[in-house]
Amino acid sequence: MGATNYGTHPIGEVCQILAKDNPELRGKGGCWAIASAVNDFSCTVKMWDGEYAVGLQHMKSFNYLPAECEQMRVICDRISRVYSDSLEETVKNLLQSLGKVNRAYLTAVEEKLLNVLESEYGREITP
Repeated sequence: MGATNYGTHPIGEVCQILAKDNPELRGKGGCWAIASAVNDFSCTVKMWDGEYAVGLQHMKSFNYLPAECEQMRVICDRISRVYSDSLEETVKNLLQSLGKVNRAYLTAVEEKLLNVLESEYGREITP
């Protein structure tokens, strides 16, 4: 059948993770990720809880506009600053659900929830 061309994902593009039968992606199916480095057959992506190498066949572009990709990058950075393995299970679940939103923005309630988590757990950052 020959090689399948999955296309390339430019750096900064927002993609959905398709876990399929990949055990390394267990629990990540449906999550959005931002391409941070592109290789021949995989991408390094940044997700809500860290960076992962993901095969191109496990990525599907959301086809967001550049401004929407930038919004998602900001949301990703905010979640990443709050996330750590030592968080309570409920907090981790909330962050994971924010990591699965299939739109380029947070609702007003999601924004308030993330603000609370940032003030409670966020590490101080300087702009």
